[in-house]
Amino acid sequence: MNRTARAFWLRAPGVGEIRDVALPERGAGDVLVRALYSGVSRGTETLVFRGGVPHSQYAAMRAPFQEGDFPAPVKYGYLSVGVVEEGPDALAGRTVFCLYPHQSRYVVPASAVTVVPETVPARRAVLAGTVETAVNALWDASPLVGDRIAVVGGGMVGCSVAALLARFPGVRLQLVDADPARAEVAAALGAAFARPEDALGGCDLVVHASATEQGLARSLDLLAPEGTVVELSWYGDRRVTLPLGESFHSRRLTVRSSQVGTVSPAARPGRTYADRLALALDLLADPALDALITGESAFEDLPAVLPKLASGEVAALCHRVSYTGTP
Repeated sequence: MNRTARAFWLRAPGVGEIRDVALPERGAGDVLVRALYSGVSRGTETLVFRGGVPHSQYAAMRAPFQEGDFPAPVKYGYLSVGVVEEGPDALAGRTVFCLYPHQSRYVVPASAVTVVPETVPARRAVLAGTVETAVNALWDASPLVGDRIAVVGGGMVGCSVAALLARFPGVRLQLVDADPARAEVAAALGAAFARPEDALGGCDLVVHASATEQGLARSLDLLAPEGTVVELSWYGDRRVTLPLGESFHSRRLTVRSSQVGTVSPAARPGRTYADRLALALDLLADPALDALITGESAFEDLPAVLPKLASGEVAALCHRVSYTGTP
């Protein structure tokens, strides 16, 4: 039987559309998933939406089940939560997370889905991919009990990092952002808040996630001697100037990158991508993380909503997409 679904495609940079797509036949080791929710990660997905992926990064930026190629037409996304309608008995009827684009139903190998714990509502589970990024960042950063830490950039990734750091004992933690509205989110996550000009210095560790040149420069300013900035921002096709003169060398500062595409070598040996994602889902049992979901719209409205997210007309951390009533 030929079955179809509805999928969001970027037809051209800045222009999205909903298409009918044919579903492949399900093999013995596959599952058919009916989407409940998906999430729009405003940083990466809006960069893709505006066509800002550099040619040199086309291969590195491919999502696991992406169709088409950058800049467009392309079907892109990686935060999907749904119910297994058909598949092995152990998965049938279970709520699962999958790194799949925005689509109402899809067929994937059973190994590509991760069961959402019963302690985590499906509506919150769309955050799994971003919390996984935060887990990897903290494996790279290796914070210590009692550290003085700032997270610069209160977007989806920065807030996820702050949420996890707020659980560390004895740390002095500030979420730093130019938008005073982020103070409410910081409070919900258990973190102090500061504007960039008011942030406390003398930090052992700064996690930078603002994706701005100014934010990275301020991150260096906030460090104590021998301190480290862990850079989570991805700038796409933009060049960034970094002040490496003055006291950068005499203070022996470190700037290092972190990227979720590789499991941090600082993690316990043998940890896999699946282990990291399962841990992220377990951490989502904390209802405080609901503060990271700042909007919701119907799937059929996505072509109209994404331009507003990309332009900043709709301010969002994670924007959730609902598939209620979508065939």
